[in-house]
Amino acid sequence: MKIICIGRNYSKHAKELGNEIPEKPVIFIKPDTALLKGSDFYLPEFSQEVHYELEVVVKISKGGKYILKENASRHYEEIALGLDFTARDLQSELKSKGLPWELAKAFDGSAAVSTFFPKSHYDLSHLNFSLFKNNKKVQDGCTENMIFPVDDIIAFASQYFTLRIGDLIFTGTPEGVGKTEENDILQAYLEDQKVLDIRIL
Repeated sequence: MKIICIGRNYSKHAKELGNEIPEKPVIFIKPDTALLKGSDFYLPEFSQEVHYELEVVVKISKGGKYILKENASRHYEEIALGLDFTARDLQSELKSKGLPWELAKAFDGSAAVSTFFPKSHYDLSHLNFSLFKNNKKVQDGCTENMIFPVDDIIAFASQYFTLRIGDLIFTGTPEGVGKTEENDILQAYLEDQKVLDIRIL
């Protein structure tokens, strides 16, 4: 199982980090060891600035290669919310040297994922999701603001990677990312339903 992540998929988020709006999906990958077990996230010793990034996640239910956009919806049946934890200071250091930044994105426990829900229960073209940090809303997103919708992402990614059953796709985060501190509580909502409750240690 692999975790395919899409960067800069909301224009306001790209701008808040000083990045250009991409013309094609920006992709990086996390290993399966990045999946957070349980609801406690331990801040890594190698970073002093770990950021939260809330994202809609889809789970591949039918494998494929060179999937056409018009057929992409047949390849996933469930969605979830996920937190892509990012060691922002380490990422900035690596980027400044022109180096890959997987160390800042793909470390153990850096991908928290909620329970999955049938996609048929939601309108994926207008899906609202939000993140609260210590009971204060910090991110408020809607999938209609994606630069690259889910089906486009699947079609694009499958040109390079064979998608397999169980693979996860993190579809990008809206604006409002920020630093996590010890003892923070992060709570994610899919529409009006709380689906994630993470404690920072």
